[in-house]
Amino acid sequence: MNSLKRLQAGALGAGMIVLACGPLAFTAPAAAAEVLATVNGVNITDDDLRIAAEDLGDNIPRQLDAKARRQYLLDYLIDGTLVAQQGLKDKLDQGPDFAKQLAYYREKILMEAVLTKIAQEAVTPENLKKTYDEAAKAQKPEEEIHARHILVATEAEAEAVEKRLKAGEDFGKIAKELSKDTGSDGGDLGWFTREKMVPEFADAAFKLKVNEISAPVKSEFGWHVIQVLGTRQTQFPPFDQIKNQVASYVIQKAQTEFVEGLRKDAKIVRNEPAPIPPAPVPNQK
Repeated sequence: MNSLKRLQAGALGAGMIVLACGPLAFTAPAAAAEVLATVNGVNITDDDLRIAAEDLGDNIPRQLDAKARRQYLLDYLIDGTLVAQQGLKDKLDQGPDFAKQLAYYREKILMEAVLTKIAQEAVTPENLKKTYDEAAKAQKPEEEIHARHILVATEAEAEAVEKRLKAGEDFGKIAKELSKDTGSDGGDLGWFTREKMVPEFADAAFKLKVNEISAPVKSEFGWHVIQVLGTRQTQFPPFDQIKNQVASYVIQKAQTEFVEGLRKDAKIVRNEPAPIPPAPVPNQK
């Protein structure tokens, strides 16, 4: 596990509340809203369109181009306004649960606005770079190997494979012919660290020299014959490559600490035992 993932795991551990939201989840509204349609005297603006787009998110058909997407959202708002107007005519807003639901969604929108503000304040270039540098410094290089294998059911089959390989037959050809691991191309497993493989496989593979063919190795999957193609030391990925991951961690950490601070200073009286783990605050879209 690399340092950045360890940091993320730490923020998620011990029942902490983590509310993931992008730093641009809410964009600033236009100075003057453009009226796009009027429904029985009620205006629908481009601000309404923006809010609907944020609310629907991935529920908007992805195949729509920009123009069709805009039309889709406008139709959604027109239909929604018509239905809501009918609800007012039917006095459904006067039902016993309406005020409670309205209060719930008001609090939800306020929560999202606050958490977005926290995210925007946290994701500064200086904070991102500092977090990256700390993670990179804490990441110790690990040995990594590039290997391939042929997986068969029995030791006898593995011994036969080993013999053919040491006689000079093509590794990839035998892998395609015999290997039970059909997910790898010619048995190629790519680059991996020790922890990525089951112990029996890793112990054997990391003892091999480059191009050396192993004796049969038994694991829970069957019998392997392994060849190492290269070795290297892992390198911490460059900042630009994991910038989004760093930003996600910074946001999660800032929001978690903020909510924990509110909990610490608040007077909270539970009439029921706290759930284990604590129930999370609803995620922001």
